[in-house]
Amino acid sequence: MIGIAGIACVFIMVFGGYLLAGGKFDIIIKALPFEMMMIGGAAIGAFLIGNSVSEVKHTLKDFGKVFRGPKWKADDYRDLLCLLFELVRLGRQNPVALEEHIENPPESDIFQAYPKICTDAEAIAMICDTLRAISMNYDDPHQVEEVLEARIEENLHHSLHPSHALQTMADALPALGIVAAVLGVIKTMGAIDQPPEVLGKLIGGALVGTFLGVFLAYGLVGPFAVRLKAVGEQDSQFYALIQEVLVANLHNHPTNICIEVGRQSTPTHMRPSYAELEEALKARKAA
Repeated sequence: MIGIAGIACVFIMVFGGYLLAGGKFDIIIKALPFEMMMIGGAAIGAFLIGNSVSEVKHTLKDFGKVFRGPKWKADDYRDLLCLLFELVRLGRQNPVALEEHIENPPESDIFQAYPKICTDAEAIAMICDTLRAISMNYDDPHQVEEVLEARIEENLHHSLHPSHALQTMADALPALGIVAAVLGVIKTMGAIDQPPEVLGKLIGGALVGTFLGVFLAYGLVGPFAVRLKAVGEQDSQFYALIQEVLVANLHNHPTNICIEVGRQSTPTHMRPSYAELEEALKARKAA
């Protein structure tokens, strides 16, 4: 909703200010279809040239995040802490029983108690792969931490590609606007023998190209890229929390301390309170 409000604000303030200042829309409306065809078409073409088919699909798929925001909400971080608590506690009490859960998460009553987390293949794989490695005595905390950090960085790099692609497009749009404006000037020079009122309209139409390129770059595409980057980085904190808890477990801290380390690592605006987490853990124990 905030994204839609922002877009509305941009259009109202820019075009409303132009109208209140005495500007007329007839020149803009007449030139807009052709300028949009040149600038927008060139921008889309450059985007297709610079990205593979999978990257284009990834960008289109992630575009909705501008309006939806991060995938993981405060309740999801709390649920993740509860899930990790159950797994770490079970792993210490009965390692053989833990193997049944990490080898087949879709059939595990522990994992299935958190359906949203189960829909994320990367989160489940990170948890299960790490616990499986620990069961095979790959339990050096520093090595495991390095492996998880590399995995998280790779996932973050992949998730930020749509942001980089849109930012590249935003950087190109002002130059493409100049290209359209130059073509408009060329058209004007071809009609140099026309009266001033005709030349004025032709020059005004040419300048619409410059305006459109800058407006799209800094009013829409650039902010979209910034928003996608912020969402990707925030969602990455979900996987960083998994790393913190599992590495704390390898340091042989008590289970409650491992979960508290994860709780403290949760982003501030998503972090459950100590009492809230305790209530959630008690509810899971009772279940």
